[in-house]
Amino acid sequence: MPNKDPFVVAIDGPSGSGKGSLAFNVARELGFHMLDSGAIYRLLALKALQLGVDLDDEAGLVDLLDVFDIRFEAGDELAVPYLDGVDVSSELRQEATGDAASRVARHAKVRQGLLGLQRSFFRPPGLVADGRDMGTVVFPRARFKFFLYASPEIRAQRRYKQLINMGLSANIAQLQADIAERDERDQGRSASPLKPAEDALVVETSMLDLAQVTELVLSHIRGK
Repeated sequence: MPNKDPFVVAIDGPSGSGKGSLAFNVARELGFHMLDSGAIYRLLALKALQLGVDLDDEAGLVDLLDVFDIRFEAGDELAVPYLDGVDVSSELRQEATGDAASRVARHAKVRQGLLGLQRSFFRPPGLVADGRDMGTVVFPRARFKFFLYASPEIRAQRRYKQLINMGLSANIAQLQADIAERDERDQGRSASPLKPAEDALVVETSMLDLAQVTELVLSHIRGK
């Protein structure tokens, strides 16, 4: 078996670094499928919230995996997420769901239980996977690995604009505090902490727009 899988592009980074939009652009350009692993954790968190399962109850969350009915359908931009046959796009965009997903993702047994589901998204001609441990745990043999980073201030500004454009209320100071707390939680957890893979290209996106980051990443891939 080869040391590297040339048909997987792994894109990791903290919340608000732009990895989701980048993954969409790269997948579209390469004609690859896409995995938004964060959406999977958000869906599980939403399921737990709906059923009243404590987000600190690892065993209870693992039990939910037996009745975890999700699917993604093609949309104009990112895929449309369904939970138990219901489009839950609006619920998944809420900050409360993102925070709940970060809490769910702390649990080692939950992460282990979702590995098979995440890896099942790979199919020809290839996959672009974005998340927090795509290059370190889920697809460690990915041929191309990228880690995006931007300052918490920049990420809060981006998230604020995104929420306002969606017609949702937002407080930029609270967003920045939430991002800092989520970073600490994701980086400090014992199971699959957020960090660049040793062979990842780290891209600082604070001063770059999406088109520039997309071109940088695609140029790196084509150069290889």
